[in-house]
Parts: sequence; C-alpha cells; structure tokens
Amino acid sequence: MQITRLYTGNDGESYNEEINIPLSDAGDIGRLSDKIYATGIIFRETGGNYDYDFHNAPQRQFIINLDGEIEIETSCGQKKILKAGNILLAEDITGRGHRTKSIDGKKRKSIFVTLE
Repeated sequence: MQITRLYTGNDGESYNEEINIPLSDAGDIGRLSDKIYATGIIFRETGGNYDYDFHNAPQRQFIINLDGEIEIETSCGQKKILKAGNILLAEDITGRGHRTKSIDGKKRKSIFVTLE
C-alpha cells in the first residue's frame, strides 16, 4: 500500500516521498501489513478555509484523510495534494516543517493515529 511520508532531512528541511507499506496474503480476509503499534487516536475536523502556516508534526503520526482535499507544502517547496482515502506518515517533528491548507473549500475530516 502506497502512502506519503513527510520527514526532516539532514539539512533541517521537510520533504515528502512515497513509500510502500508491504502487505502479505492473509487468505479470505485480504492482504494485511505487519502490526504497527500506536499510542492513541485523534479525530479531527477542519473548515474549508483551513490554512495553517509552517509547523512541525507534534509527534510521529499517521494522518488518514477521510474527505476534503488539502495541500501539504514542505519547507523545501515540494507540494503534495492529499485527497479522501490518502494516508500521510508525518515524521517532520524537527526542522522548518510544513504548511497545510484546504484546497477545495470543504470541511475536512481526518483521523490521526499517534506513534511511539
């Protein structure tokens, strides 16, 4: 399963890359990844005018976008659009960070799964 990873490079800038979460055949129930241990879950809703200037992720976390569309801009200028169903692994907890803004003008629902 392909997801977007947001991370801090050695230069202190945030970058994004596509990574693959390996899935293995689990028979009738489909394909599963290995277990990833989480510390919590947060439900979030933001308005259609959401525009949050450069910031760091508060901790390592998966962000599962349920609806709405956002643009993530890294401090090095990369831009990535996340749509409904996309998953982001936010790991840029240091450095210059990233900017997040709504691009479709609609309310957005997402789930944050915090990691150790």
